[in-house]
Amino acid sequence: MPRKNPMVRINARPRGGQPGQSFVLRIIGGEWRGRKIHFPAVQAIRPTPDRVRETVFNWLQGITPGSRCLDLYAGSGALGLEALSRGAREVVFVDVEPAVVRHIGDTLRDLACDRGRTVRADAAGFLAQSATPFDVIFLDPPFAAPVLPDICQRIEAGGWLKEGGFVYIEAPSAAGEPMLPPGWTLLKSKRAGEVGYHLARRDVGETT
Repeated sequence: MPRKNPMVRINARPRGGQPGQSFVLRIIGGEWRGRKIHFPAVQAIRPTPDRVRETVFNWLQGITPGSRCLDLYAGSGALGLEALSRGAREVVFVDVEPAVVRHIGDTLRDLACDRGRTVRADAAGFLAQSATPFDVIFLDPPFAAPVLPDICQRIEAGGWLKEGGFVYIEAPSAAGEPMLPPGWTLLKSKRAGEVGYHLARRDVGETT
């Protein structure tokens, strides 16, 4: 069942900011194409760059519309908002920073969008709950936190990803290809400067 009174946060990479400042991202496709979204100057927030998001959603073309998505390290909300703009049925935004949680909730209200839900929690705590599997999961943790192998294992063990579902992973390009749980296949892998970005799929089990 949906959780009541959800909250959200914004995640990203190290970046300074003074109180009262904000940054801007731009939705690059779909219903809200060209819409500018302001987000607070929270330390460690770095939205996925425009050209990377464009590539990612080209990879997910035909998959995003009607899908149920999890933006597990929501940060600025760029990935989840882009998915909603492109027709996702539902996006759950999860983050632990209160200012980020409030920002994403306010943004969804400004967009008059009832298909997004925000949850204030850390990733491991969220994944400790009983799962309702998602079609697409976005994983973009802070670069300084080497959490991806553990989080991917928790997603697999908890049943958070549907068979045939997709996982987008963003990490430092120097880290190379991500370590994936058994039964996940790496489909795409690219880099843009210091950013490595990857698309994996959970294999579909054989029927007997």
